[in-house]
Amino acid sequence: MAGNYTVAALVAVVAVVALDLAVLRTGLLREARYWATVAIALGFQIPVDGWLTHHDAPIVSYRDTAISGLRYPADIPVEDYAFGFALVTLTLLLWRRCAADRERRDG
Repeated sequence: MAGNYTVAALVAVVAVVALDLAVLRTGLLREARYWATVAIALGFQIPVDGWLTHHDAPIVSYRDTAISGLRYPADIPVEDYAFGFALVTLTLLLWRRCAADRERRDG
């Protein structure tokens, strides 16, 4: 059964992807350099998140009913990856949109 954190993580991913596909239409999700950026962010997220959530001495803990219970690797709740994806993607989408607006305005 999905907990609140699981549902929120999935909603965040769907909302950000839908925002780009239906509203912003940046084409970012089709670019290889975007996916390279996601991979780089993930490369930093794993050691930091693993340190924060490790079962032996967690700094951040989750109620068992709030998450799916799937943890990989280093006891990281899989929901954290979804939120990381949504955060990085939304930031890049808004950055690209602001740049396009500035370029149109300034000619």
